[in-house]
Amino acid sequence: MAQTQQSTMETAQRAFGHFIHGMGTGEWEPFLEMLAEDFSFWFPVGQYQGENVGKARAAAFFEYASEAFNNELAVTLDGVTSNETTVVFEIRSQGHLRGKPYQNRGAISFDVRGDKICRYREYLSVVVQPKVESHPEPSQPIG
Repeated sequence: MAQTQQSTMETAQRAFGHFIHGMGTGEWEPFLEMLAEDFSFWFPVGQYQGENVGKARAAAFFEYASEAFNNELAVTLDGVTSNETTVVFEIRSQGHLRGKPYQNRGAISFDVRGDKICRYREYLSVVVQPKVESHPEPSQPIG
């Protein structure tokens, strides 16, 4: 059983290295090559919110992420947790989202089958995000 967990960890760490490279450069092919044919991913927000299926959908998602961050998102690994099939990477990221300062703390989970990633899940906790215009506070209480 320990060998299975070790193999899972090695595959996930290799995929995570390719993931970090993709976020920083927009070169996703090494990561995409590690995805199983029946790959699925879950993302919490935006046009890819929820469960997504297929390598083509994944390629579109990661291309979208590259464009949003202009291939300049820096990701720092804070911790790793694993079992026989799943590895979770706790991360911090910093860069610019569509030209605005961005910081995030989150977790990325890879489910591993053999030497492939069969599922990806991302959990976000945005620390700094693009400022949304606010409306002025009313001068008198409403009601």
